[in-house]
Amino acid sequence: MAAALPVTFDDVREAAVRLDGVAHRTPVLTSRTLDARVGAEVFIKCENFQRVGAFKFRGAYNAAAQLSPGQLARGIAAYSSGNHAQAAALAARELGTGAVILMPEDAPRSKREATAGYGAEIVTYDRYTQDRTALGEALAAERGLALIPPYDHPHVIAGQGTAALELFEETGELDTLVAPVGGGGLMAGSALTAKALYPGIRTVGVEPDSGDDTKRSLEAGERVTIPVPRTLADGQALPTPGEITFAVNQRLVDGIALVSDDEIRGAMRFAFERLKIVLEPSGATALAALLAGRIGGRPRRIGVIASGGNIDIRRFTDIING
Repeated sequence: MAAALPVTFDDVREAAVRLDGVAHRTPVLTSRTLDARVGAEVFIKCENFQRVGAFKFRGAYNAAAQLSPGQLARGIAAYSSGNHAQAAALAARELGTGAVILMPEDAPRSKREATAGYGAEIVTYDRYTQDRTALGEALAAERGLALIPPYDHPHVIAGQGTAALELFEETGELDTLVAPVGGGGLMAGSALTAKALYPGIRTVGVEPDSGDDTKRSLEAGERVTIPVPRTLADGQALPTPGEITFAVNQRLVDGIALVSDDEIRGAMRFAFERLKIVLEPSGATALAALLAGRIGGRPRRIGVIASGGNIDIRRFTDIING
């Protein structure tokens, strides 16, 4: 008998109650042009319209809201390349406490400025030579802060799963659900929700082809570490899946698709020109896989999570123009 997973669908439903009235219920978009191109009905869950511009607020707030009053009074610590940084900073502000965020030196300027704008203190590190997990844990211990990791935490995973829950509440049953994979929190929460509601659904994660740590890990049957990838999708530039997220995804994810930087660029352009929305590179990878024909099977109704839109105009135009 398989061991129980560290997070359950009940946790996702409880997170939805906790987030009600705090997180945005983001829109689901459809496009006849997109449907015709892929030969299926496609429903895009637009987490680029979530608070802080990405799905990350769901998990950060769900985790922070469950801290004890004493822990909240001491403050929150987090580490992130950008979206979880903003999410943890805003969650702390909403709950009346402070946040210290560890961010890579090369994090997009817009994400650093937004994180500081929510009132957080920022500490930087070199993502290519330093271990952010070890640094984050040391920082939290030194200052007595409650550490909220970006993905490898049951409460964070449960919060992220609420995006898929809202999608299914609007669309009903789908054949396939596609979501980006970085550390694996969004994919884990999404797959957990999808399989609980529709056991026969196919769940597909998407990674940049230069950062295929989850794909390699699933093929190996254990967590694999790769060099920190260099990719347009900075939110997915990770060397290894999370321990908890991998345990969930190993059980519930049916496949991993890989996309190139050029395919990500094309998806961002398609989203802008056809869907009239702005997506950051990591937020466009699931759409990129769909447009590139990487999902497989013959689904009739597909859900796609567009995970975020945090990008400044200069970087957006630079990427679109190649």
